[in-house]
Amino acid sequence: MDRPRQGKLAAILCALLMATGAAAQNAKPFVIPEVKEWKGGDGHFVPDSGMKITYRDDALHDAAQAMADGWTAVTGARPAVVKGKAGRGDVQLLADGRMDDAEEYAIDIADRVTVRAGDAAGFHWGTSTLLQMVETCGGRLPRGEVRDEPDYAMRGLVLDCGRKFIPLAYLRDLVRVMAYHKMNVLHLHLNDNGFKQYFGNDWDKTYAAFRLECDTYPGLAARDGHYTKREFAELQRWAATQGVEIIPEIDVPAHSLAFSHYRDGLGSETYGKDHLDLANPATREFVDALFAEYLGGDDPVFTGPRVHIGTDEYSNSDPAVVEQFRAFTDHYIDLIESYGKQACVWGALTHAAGETEVKSEDVVMYAWNNAFADPAAMAAEGYRLVSIPDWQTYIVPAATYYHDYLDTRDLYDNWSPAHVGGTVFEEGDEAIAGGMFAVWNDHVGNGISVGDIHHRLYPALQTIAVKTWNSHPTIPYPEFETMRRTLSEAPGVNRLGRIAKDRKTISLPEVEAGGTTGVECAGYPYTVSFDLVAAEETRGTVLFSSADAVFYLSDPVAGMFGFTRDGYLNTFNFRPYPGEKMHIDICGDSISTTLKVNGQVVERLDVQRRYYNAGRDSMNYVRTLVFPLQRAGAFKSKVTNLEISNFIK
Repeated sequence: MDRPRQGKLAAILCALLMATGAAAQNAKPFVIPEVKEWKGGDGHFVPDSGMKITYRDDALHDAAQAMADGWTAVTGARPAVVKGKAGRGDVQLLADGRMDDAEEYAIDIADRVTVRAGDAAGFHWGTSTLLQMVETCGGRLPRGEVRDEPDYAMRGLVLDCGRKFIPLAYLRDLVRVMAYHKMNVLHLHLNDNGFKQYFGNDWDKTYAAFRLECDTYPGLAARDGHYTKREFAELQRWAATQGVEIIPEIDVPAHSLAFSHYRDGLGSETYGKDHLDLANPATREFVDALFAEYLGGDDPVFTGPRVHIGTDEYSNSDPAVVEQFRAFTDHYIDLIESYGKQACVWGALTHAAGETEVKSEDVVMYAWNNAFADPAAMAAEGYRLVSIPDWQTYIVPAATYYHDYLDTRDLYDNWSPAHVGGTVFEEGDEAIAGGMFAVWNDHVGNGISVGDIHHRLYPALQTIAVKTWNSHPTIPYPEFETMRRTLSEAPGVNRLGRIAKDRKTISLPEVEAGGTTGVECAGYPYTVSFDLVAAEETRGTVLFSSADAVFYLSDPVAGMFGFTRDGYLNTFNFRPYPGEKMHIDICGDSISTTLKVNGQVVERLDVQRRYYNAGRDSMNYVRTLVFPLQRAGAFKSKVTNLEISNFIK
């Protein structure tokens, strides 16, 4: 991405914001989340080529190095990292033992910049704030003082990896994005299943997946994508260095079809095989051994302080089974705690009201639906609540229920973690641990890509980041919505595929087979145009590819123009004759991909409605493409006058 061009709009907007302040006092700079306290000074700190990042305490070396890496990604200039005192024009990191509150930090911007914090998290957030200020203010930092700390301790995202495999490369980028926005919890939902009506109403044919390598039960890990134990542990440890805790979830006793597929007899004949049979002693034996694999030993696979055990949406039709469910929940809370971890559960105990005691002390409950768990009653019992009300914070891509994209205006103006459905707590109530939102990939096979998921979650992440850190922002929503788009996702991360922000186009006079364009991908909305002199191409001939997608001049099945990503192949009803000359436009947005030849639309691949069970059931199928541009394929055709453009709207 062209950083000087990207910063132009942000610098103009920042200057306008500054102009609204008093003549001798800089206005609060825009960052996400909005800082709590700002005392504006006069003038600006303008870094020069000799700027250094300094530290005195050896424990801050890594933080200084990370700051230098971020500065380089944002500005293109590499500052030196030096142990010692800071001079005029430098940035210094100073440990401050007076800052006792977790995650608190301060920034003083004068003739040098000082970032102070009492712990690693504070330095993560302080340097993120500073880098965002560099972005939004074009490198001219307003002099002033920041004092900042979060309203809520848990600020995060639940991501369903069970029904759709999410590659590790994306998870690492997502951690970077979250850390840049001071979001500190990534909850990974590791097992789940599709809805049986899309699989012939047959549980045995219904898609189910468990996403971790498993030695206790060889063959349990999903064949279409799973994480090895080593790489999952490494992901958690690395994320922790970025200030992000990964909470793994093994969801039992509902949403558990992967386990009943693996072991006959575990599934309930009464409630469906996605429900484990709570009366069967083999169920606990199976699940106990599963948790033991990831929590046992001196170097457990689940490395963080918390583990989620699921416990949502089990049937409550039989009071005897409700008591079994409550006993099951209590057992797994105790089991998780026996391994030295804090247990997390989905709220279900109003839905499953009964006599069997379920431990509440030091247990985190996700309050997602007040009919399943009444927040006030659960708080009174002693649970720490994560506010994640489904009708406000659930994304189900391309579905016709919950949200496809969250209503960020409503969340920004009206929601905070103290608002749990219709129940409203006092801000700062100790019963509320924090707030999250969720992406659920309910509709297996609906064509949604990881790029589509990111396009949906990113504006939600920016908004929830504000409202969980600073529940009463002062910036009006329209201004926030404009300014948030001027920020990068994180230093060095461009999953949105933003090419340019000032309506300019990247051009190449000729694309060489096997060459590179210098651009990884183009995100929504985009146009990729080129002139083509077609040659006879073998099936499977690639025009462009990236790590996540391929666009074909001749697809491997029918020899047509087409593309593949996330295991889906979509084709246009078009292929050129050898020797034919033409101008090609490929246009993409969040709901469609369009092919134009010589200015005429050949085909628009938009959202299809697909029907099942003689039309009784249906699902949206999405045919979108974040256009791959990283590498040119081994084609014989001549490709010239390539132009790539996309604009933030």
